[in-house]
Amino acid sequence: MDMFEKCYQFSRANEVIAAGLLPYFRTIEENHGPVVKMEGKDVVMAGSNDYLGLTQHPEVIEAAIQAIRAFGSSCSGSRFLNGTSILHTQLEEELADFLGVEACLAFTTGFLTNQGVIATLVERGEHLLSDAENHASIVAGGWIVRARGGNVHRYATNNMSALENTLKKIPKDAPKLIVTDGVFSMSGRIVDLPALVRLAKAYGARVMIDEAHAAGVLGEGGRGTPSHFGLKNTDVDLTMGTFSKSFASLGGFIAGERRVVDYIKFNSQAFRFSASMAPGSVGAARASLRIIRREPERIERLRKISLEMRQGLKSQGFKLIESITPILPVIIGDDMLTFRFWKRLMDEGVFANAVIAPGVPSGMQLIRLSLIATYKQEHLDKILEAFRKVGKEFGLIG
Repeated sequence: MDMFEKCYQFSRANEVIAAGLLPYFRTIEENHGPVVKMEGKDVVMAGSNDYLGLTQHPEVIEAAIQAIRAFGSSCSGSRFLNGTSILHTQLEEELADFLGVEACLAFTTGFLTNQGVIATLVERGEHLLSDAENHASIVAGGWIVRARGGNVHRYATNNMSALENTLKKIPKDAPKLIVTDGVFSMSGRIVDLPALVRLAKAYGARVMIDEAHAAGVLGEGGRGTPSHFGLKNTDVDLTMGTFSKSFASLGGFIAGERRVVDYIKFNSQAFRFSASMAPGSVGAARASLRIIRREPERIERLRKISLEMRQGLKSQGFKLIESITPILPVIIGDDMLTFRFWKRLMDEGVFANAVIAPGVPSGMQLIRLSLIATYKQEHLDKILEAFRKVGKEFGLIG
């Protein structure tokens, strides 16, 4: 059979495209923060991970411009060879200080960070324990682990009993790494980190936490999930995060004990053989970090908005997955109904994310809202009114 035959036979999206309901790959023509232009009209952006609204901040934009002027548009090489600039090392030092850990290493993307760190640390005969709801980049790291002879165990999401049952089956002296999202990206739920840390210590496992949706959102000054629970970042062994969300840029990082970070630096193929973060991205991330440290009121504003919107949608009668984060998943329950609901929201001037199986379990198809700290009340009111109108139209609320 021809290698490309599966490509020629792929038709899953055709029906949705023909109906004009495809919610993916939509083009943004202009970006003005909470409001973007799509299909020639202004819509409220309720599907961005720009949680603190920093992608349009003048200081962030100017920092990116100045970095490009000083170092050009690209470093044109890997960090291992010619691609490390003083901007990279400054960002890593500043982020390590912010998190209260010894060292930090910046990767080109968050996906590469998870994939590269996990595949580097978990070797043949060793054990990776991964939450069932973890991000695809963690799953990809697990594929490499398994291909190289390591053992991969998935446990029921945020279920500490399931995690302990898995740990009990592994020899206590066997090397073990537990990897979990801090905030799960589809449900918005927060991991039960105190219980997970206790289990890790009891069974001799190390802990790596993915803070992509928690850094800049949870905890004191946006320091993440450990801080949210009154822990320190040193209470977990490794903290992973991205610059593409609260940090208004592109890239990823791993932070923790210096000797462990140095081992990753010299042994991760994903790090050594990828071109380094572009200067503009590094400049933007550094400026965002400065603003996060200087303006904690942005984080408080985001928390207030998240509570207000969650209460507003629930009072209308929508079913949401419970959490306190700015990720608000509104359960629709059917693929095509989710697409149609998404399209009607767009007609009403609101863009959100449609999530169907296998991104979520069948029956849990949802519209995922991601909120931004810089919304004005008029934006929040428009989102709520659009949901009220479309929800009634489809008989999802009374």
